[in-house]
Amino acid sequence: MRKLSVLSALLLTACVTINIYFPAAAAEKAADTIIKDIQSITPQKPELKPKASLTGWETTAYKLLDSAVNVLVSPAQADGADINIDSAEIRQLRATMASRFATLQPFYAAGFIGVNDDGFLAVRDAGSVPLKDRNQVNNLVAAENSDRQSLYQAIANANGHPEWATQIKSTFAARWVSNAQSGWWYQSSGSWKQK
Repeated sequence: MRKLSVLSALLLTACVTINIYFPAAAAEKAADTIIKDIQSITPQKPELKPKASLTGWETTAYKLLDSAVNVLVSPAQADGADINIDSAEIRQLRATMASRFATLQPFYAAGFIGVNDDGFLAVRDAGSVPLKDRNQVNNLVAAENSDRQSLYQAIANANGHPEWATQIKSTFAARWVSNAQSGWWYQSSGSWKQK
């Protein structure tokens, strides 16, 4: 009797426990897609190799294998490892950030601005920015940082997990540096480095 009640409790716990994890790899892929789009960096398309034709029995075998896999791992579970980056708010933020990038690019190249450890922009040395440009640089950095924060929250919301915003921000922080162009500045462990 006691074994039965312990087994029942374990089964009940197993049914109630829902493991919602943050799909880090999918988030990195989504961040790269968005950053490349904003910075108008076109990813190189892999060269497609011609497909070998399959015989009738091979095609049937692949279809049976696909059906068996779908029974074991439902398509809904497979879709859970993806990050949705398509909502009206996300599209608007991406468009705004992409249009701002053309104005930011010369300031990146001149070394006036860089990417902080947290993935936000910072003015590296305000004294080095020409006086005529200081107000513009400060406004651009503030607007970009505001949009980045809004983007992270919008992605978390679009995926039904507003609590993911911090993890999305952290993922993007690393990807902004990884996708930075040669000569741009970024912060690592509190000190500025040039890529």
